[in-house]
Amino acid sequence: MTKKDRTYLDYNATAPLRPEVVEAMYEILAEPGNPSSIHQEGRAARKIVEQARAHVAELVGCHAKQVIFTSGATESNNTLLKGYASHRRILISATEHSSIISAGVQAELIPTHRNGLIDTHALKSMLEAHPDTPTFVAIMMVNNETGVIQPIKEIAQILSDYDCIFHTDAAQAAGRIPVYFPITGAHFMSLSAHKFGGPQGVGALIMANGTNPPPFLTGGGQERRQRAGTENVAGIHGMGVAAKIALEKLDDFEKLRDFQSQIESHLLSVTPAASINGASTARVANTTSVCIEGFDASTLLMSLDLEGIAVSTGSACSSGSIQASHVLLAMGASNSLAKSGLRISSGWATTQEDIDAFKDAWTTIMKRLN
Repeated sequence: MTKKDRTYLDYNATAPLRPEVVEAMYEILAEPGNPSSIHQEGRAARKIVEQARAHVAELVGCHAKQVIFTSGATESNNTLLKGYASHRRILISATEHSSIISAGVQAELIPTHRNGLIDTHALKSMLEAHPDTPTFVAIMMVNNETGVIQPIKEIAQILSDYDCIFHTDAAQAAGRIPVYFPITGAHFMSLSAHKFGGPQGVGALIMANGTNPPPFLTGGGQERRQRAGTENVAGIHGMGVAAKIALEKLDDFEKLRDFQSQIESHLLSVTPAASINGASTARVANTTSVCIEGFDASTLLMSLDLEGIAVSTGSACSSGSIQASHVLLAMGASNSLAKSGLRISSGWATTQEDIDAFKDAWTTIMKRLN
């Protein structure tokens, strides 16, 4: 199918590769070279990796030595939780990504308000209940389903009074809002390249100075002996190029706010039973989470797909089966309402034509289903 045949509005699942990234990766794929080798080809590969590391560091305002390349935020999130669970109490927000929620460790859920923001009073009470217990806290910066932005700096200030290691998943934040790691107060932050126009299967863990994560993989000395294995040079290069472009075009991302407004106005005008999740608090400019009482998300998703529109029912990582969103349940939605949630997310290649196509398709579907 050509681009005209389909309208892609599922950027929170994965953003299309930027053309500059495709070109850059293609050139690297044609060249040999292990970054750990000391010959000319190896040194060239090492230079590429370190240049990418510098670009990723610049995107989040840290030093290059604080960046460890991984396969993505899921790997970083899993490694941290499993590594710290053996000797620290684990607290995570009730609206975390499934790579945190389902990491296989015993964790206590921090409740949220109906708008999706962390209940900081509840967090304080949970900490105060065990004030001397070493704790690991994970709270994502931007929610992948609703786009709600958490007050990470304020949360870090609360945690600073206790023996806490603080991690934030910023996969949906980097390239969308200004992310300056040094002022977040976090010890760790995870990123995924494919959320901002880079390749899938590449990510980074950002670590505060003087803080080392649990080892990802053991063996060789790659990534400062934190993650053994030959680096994915082409993928890392792609992430670096995408990070550079994302930073340069950060102001452009906010322009998606107009598309977000058009989508939400149309949803509410055409579908009186619709409600926008997190609408009363700060959200990123590209994300709309909508629930429609009396409808099933799978029906709406398939109807849109048949009309040539790609959206999601929430987190793509769990979209194989339609079930009530744990994010929406944590925000106070009923089980039936949480099963009706759709996520519409735009990005760097979205056009007014795409938004118009979505609105036309939605009107057609609502007329048919009603």
